[in-house]
Amino acid sequence: MPHSALQLDNFIPYRLSVATNAVSAVIATLYERRFGISIAEWRVVAILGEGAAMAPRAIVTRAKLDKVTVSRAAKALEGRGLIGRTADDADQRSHRLALTAAGRALYETVAPEALAMEAKLLAGFAEWERGALDSLLRRIEGAAEACGY
Repeated sequence: MPHSALQLDNFIPYRLSVATNAVSAVIATLYERRFGISIAEWRVVAILGEGAAMAPRAIVTRAKLDKVTVSRAAKALEGRGLIGRTADDADQRSHRLALTAAGRALYETVAPEALAMEAKLLAGFAEWERGALDSLLRRIEGAAEACGY
């Protein structure tokens, strides 16, 4: 087999995808079983939990999800009373989303569970490996964004 032949087990984009799918499956199970929310819904809650109200398009950018996924997650969360919608004073064509008291309570409950899951996933890594992994992932994200696809 020529050296330039693609071997999936050695192809970093494939390995990243496999690792992401494995982690996502674990996290999706936790979020769905314990809290009745999807990964996309949790991303919206987590983003809103980190700060002030945001326009949906800002959530799309921050979450790296498509508009339809964010819209569906927001509708589901709004329907459950976890987020609220207000007019955007800066753009009358848009609105802003924010956590309700129930949404904030959910965030305060799920966030420690998410951190515990991360700790469990990374338990076998030395502190320097965790830092290196974070740095490398950020560099890969930047390189992918720079590709412009």
